[in-house]
Parts: sequence; structure tokens; C-alpha cells
Amino acid sequence: MNTISGNALDILFRDARSFNAWLPKPVSEETLRQLYDLLKWGPTSANSSPTRFIFLQSQQSKERLRPALAPGNVEKTMTAPVTVIIAYDLKFYEKLPRLFPHNPGMRNVFANNPQLIEHTAKRNSSLQGAYLILAARALGLDCGPMSGFDNAKVDDEFFGADKCEDCEQEFFPEGHVKSNFLCNLGYGDRSKLFPRSPRLEFTEACTVF
Repeated sequence: MNTISGNALDILFRDARSFNAWLPKPVSEETLRQLYDLLKWGPTSANSSPTRFIFLQSQQSKERLRPALAPGNVEKTMTAPVTVIIAYDLKFYEKLPRLFPHNPGMRNVFANNPQLIEHTAKRNSSLQGAYLILAARALGLDCGPMSGFDNAKVDDEFFGADKCEDCEQEFFPEGHVKSNFLCNLGYGDRSKLFPRSPRLEFTEACTVF
């Protein structure tokens, strides 16, 4: 059985932290492409891959996000090299004939079942968001995942049906993409970390039958 080293486990889990402060070091588009090309291999239901990742790198794009942020999340987001909107596409099933070719009928399982679409899209976008965090750490990036924002404002600004007059483009103007959570990416400033919070022990969180 293949395993990874203890050092790799430290990088991914034991020594990894959630960052609120960032070093002034940019993250290249090539690194973001490497990030996606790694995280995309994580499993999703029926290989549905419903997540849409919107990488906000420019100051202009960050300013569009600012009004939706809770006050405590503004500075950490505005100073992060990249902020990712982890979102989910409610029409993900349209791509299933290509993504799940051994069962072409899988598209129709979802197409007329809004509740199943919503549950599948949100659950699997949460999974893919977690894959993003692990893949980012594996590539030497630090992460700051967060809620603390107005989903409706983000959805209207980035995924609304109407185009913004001042914007070069809308990412998904059809209105069927919804935000799940945000994650800042960059190179964290360890000098500004606070002591690590405890975690539950096995006996507090787990049961074996």
C-alpha cells in the first residue's frame, strides 16, 4: 500500500494553519492552474464536478467582493494575493454525458429533480473546496477558508443574470451558479498567527461499531 511521508502529513494537516495575514508575495496564474489540475482528481458523486472556482486576483475584482464581506473578513481578504469563490453550478448535470460516459442516462436522474440537484451540488462543492485546501497546501500555498459573507450579494454580483456595466465580463451570467464559501490563498505571515485551537479527541468525535 502506498503512503506519504510524515513530513507530507505535517504539511497537509498537522502543521497547517488557517491564515488571516499574508506576506506580500503574489500567486501566479500558473500556480492556480496547477492547483486546479491537482484538486480536480478528488472524487465527486457520479464524477459530477459541480464546483466552479472563481479566482479573484486583481484589486478591481476584490473590490466587487468587499460589500459582501463581514467586517472582520475585509482586511484579510483585501490583502490576500488571491481570494477564491467556491461556488456550485445547478446545471452541472448537463456535463454528465461527458464526465460519466459509462452511464449516459445519469443526466436525466438529476434533470427533473431540483432537490437532488441542490443537495448534490452543494455537498460536492464543499468536498471540492476541501480538495482545493489540501492541494494548495501540497503546492506550498497557505489558506484562509471562511464563511462570514453575504451569499446573496456575491451571487448577484458575480453570477447574476444582468451584466455589470463597469466589468469586463461576468463569470457565469446565466444565474444558475451559487456561492458556497470563500478561501483566501497566498503565503501566510506566521508571525501573526495566534495559538492553535484544540481539536476533539477520537473518543469525543468517533464511534466504531
